[in-house]
Amino acid sequence: MNDSLTYADSGVDIDKATRLVDRIKNIAKATPRAGVMGEIGGFGGLFSLNLANISNPVLVSSTDGVGTKLKIAFQMSKHDTIGIDLVAMCVNDIIVQGAKPLFFLDYLAMGRLDNGVAEKIIEGVAQGCNQAGCALIGGETAEMPGMYQEGEYDLSGFSVGLVDNDKIIDGSYIRPGHKLIGIASSGVHSNGFSLVRKIFFDKCGYDVDTRIAELGSTLGEELLKPTVIYVSTILNLLRDLPVQGLVHITGGGIDENITRVIPRACKAIIHKGSWRIPPIFKIIQREGNVPEHDMHRTFNNGIGMVVVVPESSAQDVMDRLGAMEERPYLIGEILERKNDENQTQYV
Repeated sequence: MNDSLTYADSGVDIDKATRLVDRIKNIAKATPRAGVMGEIGGFGGLFSLNLANISNPVLVSSTDGVGTKLKIAFQMSKHDTIGIDLVAMCVNDIIVQGAKPLFFLDYLAMGRLDNGVAEKIIEGVAQGCNQAGCALIGGETAEMPGMYQEGEYDLSGFSVGLVDNDKIIDGSYIRPGHKLIGIASSGVHSNGFSLVRKIFFDKCGYDVDTRIAELGSTLGEELLKPTVIYVSTILNLLRDLPVQGLVHITGGGIDENITRVIPRACKAIIHKGSWRIPPIFKIIQREGNVPEHDMHRTFNNGIGMVVVVPESSAQDVMDRLGAMEERPYLIGEILERKNDENQTQYV
């Protein structure tokens, strides 16, 4: 007589997943936003657009993950902030085009479903959504035996925002003479962790519990600091100040990200020493003997967002950012680009 097998025998527990969905419904209710229809658990998330004050609506979307920063969360068994990073990586990419985030969906995959860990992750996602002013309207939690090592998972997200066509920020109005204002990051954010891990764990033999005096914390605590969500700050600026360009400093650093925004006829001049570089980046460079060029192209080096504004408005923008408890720095300007000059230069 053949033994019968169930889905649970293969390592997938449908009952556990159902209980998690019920819990996620309550978490999602903590991210209310006008336009949300229904609740989590259906085949798709519903959102009704309010276009009353928008003459030519444009939807802006972004999808991203957290990369190998997840490895730090695994090693620390700390999962309550990695969801903030996930939201930040998506919503910061759409706010730079002037789009206000509307809703967010996440994807979480585990080898074996751990409801306690999953809840912590989703609670972080909800916290990030609240910071961004958007709603968590759906997602997917997949149990995939054999795909991931014990205690590990993968995480990705998707966000949608809305902007009036006339108010899209695409950098096309950036001109020579405009100023570059950098807004401080909280640390490494969510890029460059493959190099970070190679330096600290492989080369130096450190672990997440290694305490480094310059940091005033353990290495893991520093590296797991959540990525800053700049949405409310940028929306405040856009209400009444002339912003011609916005740059989210992610993979590629200031060098490559700023060239995605400025016109080909322009170049960005970045003034070395014009902002405070957090100790973690100096330690990375020292311990890994990382060339300066690679530091610029891999990490944010203390600047998480760059705002391009007319010179006449630069001080007003600096003052506004300071009043919002951000740390702004006047880090450079836009000049005319000649021949085949690099579009980003450090002086």
